[in-house]
Amino acid sequence: MSRPRTGSAVTLSGSARVGAAVTAGGLSATAGRFRVVAGSVLAGVAVAVAWSFEFADRTVGGNVADALLGYDAAGSVIAGSAAGALFAFVSGLAATFTACNIAAFAAVAPLLGEGRSTGRRVAVLLRPLGWLAVGMLAVSATYGAVGVLLGERLPQLSMATTAAGMPVRLVQSTVVFGVVGAVLVWLGLAALGVVADPLAGVRRRFRSVDAVVLGGLIGAFLVGRPFGLFFKLFRYAADRSDPLYGAAVFALQSLGNVVVLALVFVVLVVAGRGRLVRWLQHDPERVARLTGAALLVAGGFTFVYWVVRVPAVFGYGWFPTLPWH
Repeated sequence: MSRPRTGSAVTLSGSARVGAAVTAGGLSATAGRFRVVAGSVLAGVAVAVAWSFEFADRTVGGNVADALLGYDAAGSVIAGSAAGALFAFVSGLAATFTACNIAAFAAVAPLLGEGRSTGRRVAVLLRPLGWLAVGMLAVSATYGAVGVLLGERLPQLSMATTAAGMPVRLVQSTVVFGVVGAVLVWLGLAALGVVADPLAGVRRRFRSVDAVVLGGLIGAFLVGRPFGLFFKLFRYAADRSDPLYGAAVFALQSLGNVVVLALVFVVLVVAGRGRLVRWLQHDPERVARLTGAALLVAGGFTFVYWVVRVPAVFGYGWFPTLPWH
């Protein structure tokens, strides 16, 4: 008899596990999955209602960037290529703690395999994180290069507004994050076995496809997010008219966006001596619930915030407001 392989990845799909669970446990397993769906979507909507972009972008992001750079990041001029590269990494780092990034962190956890030694655990950890970076950098670097070539023809760099006063760059944000949110919701439902898994066929040939797709979605944050420091860097790169520089600084910005989460992952896996991985792999249902819930919360928040709440500010529809909005 052959021994099971260590280090095997757990995929985002839970459809096969759901079938087994329903056979063994009847309708209760299905009902439990739908409770996870309902609770996660409601949590995502609640975050969209409560979210304060002023706190996330200005209080947290702005202060972190100012502290790391040692000057007023928003008000100072970017002085040269090297300064621009540093600004790119720091501005990405300052935007680390968003709902989407936290969910991506949770969703990548089940992709890890188990290793016995510290070196083996680190190697197993780096594999999904490496593929995550491949997907992320492919999107962000390509967008940086194309954005520099298009310049102000790109909505994200436009100062124009719609008839209702909504900035065109926010229209781009609404479209991009609407798509990202919908994809995250679909992947979350697939992880729970509620809908067909769109990655099943590819995964049979390329087992790291989940990490690449999640990385691509993180890279797409730069395509949509109207963070003031991102906008400033983008204009600087566009003014240089150098697509290679645009690709480089956008890649650095994406890396800065996930470096803290990667370090947290390393600490959890190495310092915990593999307990996190064993805890996840002990129960496939636990993996499916964690992954599905994380993706649904992130997708629900992203879609509702950008497609419903932001347009409502400019009179396109309605959304409840809170005193700190």
